[in-house]
Amino acid sequence: MIKFFKTLYLNSRFFLVVYSLAAGFLFSYWLAWLYPVLWILTVLFVVIFLFDVIALYTASGIGAGRELPEKFSNSDENPVQVNIQNNFPFKLNVEVIDEIPIQFQKRDFKQELLIPANSKSVSEYRLTPVERGEYFFGKLNIFASTQLRLAKKRFSFDKGQMVKVYPSIIQMKKLDFLAIDRKIAQPGLKKIRKVGHTMEFEQIRDYVPGDDIRSINWKATAKQGGLMINQYQDEKSQPVYSVIDLGRTMKMPFENLKLVDYAINSSLAFSNIVLKKKDKAGLVSFSNKIDKIVPASSKRSNLNILLENLYNIDTDFLDSDFGMLYTHINRKLPRRTLLMLYTNFEHLSALNRQLPYLLALAKKHLLVVIFFENTELESLVNKEAHDIPGIFDQTVAEQFAYDKRLMARELQKYGIQTVLTKPQELSINTINKYLEIKKRGML
Repeated sequence: MIKFFKTLYLNSRFFLVVYSLAAGFLFSYWLAWLYPVLWILTVLFVVIFLFDVIALYTASGIGAGRELPEKFSNSDENPVQVNIQNNFPFKLNVEVIDEIPIQFQKRDFKQELLIPANSKSVSEYRLTPVERGEYFFGKLNIFASTQLRLAKKRFSFDKGQMVKVYPSIIQMKKLDFLAIDRKIAQPGLKKIRKVGHTMEFEQIRDYVPGDDIRSINWKATAKQGGLMINQYQDEKSQPVYSVIDLGRTMKMPFENLKLVDYAINSSLAFSNIVLKKKDKAGLVSFSNKIDKIVPASSKRSNLNILLENLYNIDTDFLDSDFGMLYTHINRKLPRRTLLMLYTNFEHLSALNRQLPYLLALAKKHLLVVIFFENTELESLVNKEAHDIPGIFDQTVAEQFAYDKRLMARELQKYGIQTVLTKPQELSINTINKYLEIKKRGML
C-alpha cells in the first residue's frame, strides 16, 4: 500500500511537470503576437532601473550619526538619537538598521523614514538595559532608495561605539525631592517628635550668665582664672554606610533585574540623599570576603566615587561570611555608624545562622537590615486555586510569605531596625527609613 501511494505521488509530480510544459507551449503559440510588447516593457523597465541606480550612485549621498548619552542608566529607558542628512536633490525613502549591543538580543530593529530633499531628519529609539557594564554598538546602516524603490544603496556610519551602563542615575535624580521635602513620601509613616540629639564639641569660651553650668570646663577655668565653658553644636556629618551583600542569595531575579542590581540602584539614590542631608556616605560590599570599601565622606565628589565603585560589582555563587563582615567593620569603623545592610533571607534558618553577627553589629552601630519580599510568590498567593496541586502550591507560597514577616518581627524583637520591601519599592522605603531615623535622632 505504501509503495502504491509513493508511486502515485511520483507519477503525479511527473504529470504536473508535463502538463506545465504543455500549457506553456500552447500559451506561447497562441500569444506569440505579445512578444514585441513584452520586449518593449522589459527594455523600459531596464532603462528606469538604470536611471534609479544612476540617481542613487552619482549624487553626493547622505550623512548620518548616532548620538549616545555619556552613560546609560541601568533598568531605565535610555534615548538613542539618529541624525540623517539627505544631500540628494529628491526625496529619499530610508531604512535605519542599527546594530544594537548583543546584551539586548534584539536583531529585528528597523526604522523607516521619508526625508525631503536637502534636509535633515532626527529619529530616536529607547533601550532599557538590565545589566551593568560596557555595551558596544556596531555599524549604523542606512539603506536609501528613491520613490521608485527599484534599487537601494547602503551607507554605514559610527562603527564600534561604546557606552557604559551605570546604576540607575535617573532613579537617583527622581528621588532628589525627598532631600528637600520635609514630608516623608511613603504612606503610613507618622510624623515623630525628635526625642534626643547628639552634640559635637566646637570651642571653649568665656562663661556668660544663662549658660548651662553642666558645660563648665573646670580645667580651663583653673588655668584662665575665670569661668570657661565648652560650646557644642549639633552634629550633622554622621557616617552612613550602604553595606551590600554579594552572596548567592542576591542573584535572584525579579522582572529581569537581579536583587543585587536593585540594591545598587537603591544605594546610589540613598547615598545622594545622605550627602544632601550633610551626612557622610560610604560603601561596603562583601561576600566571602570584603569586595570594596569606600570611606564615608560628606564631599559631593564622593558620589562620583561611589558611582564608579558600584558600576562593576556583581554577585557570585558563594555564601556570605557575616562573621568576617563583623570583624572588618569592628576594626575599620570605631565610631557609631548607621549601617544599611542590603541582603536577603529566604528561610528562617538562614536568618538564625547570621543572627549572632547581626546582634554583635547592632550593639556598637545602628543596624538596618533590608531584605526583600518574594513578589512572585505573592502573585501565587493571590491567585485563585481550582485543584489540589494549585491549593498545595498556594499553601507553600503563603508559608514562605509568612516566614518573611516572621523574620522581620524576629529582628525587631532584638532591637534591629528592619525594612521588608518589594524590589520595586526598595529605594523609596530605604530613604524613608533613613529620614525616619534622622527625625528620631537615633544615630
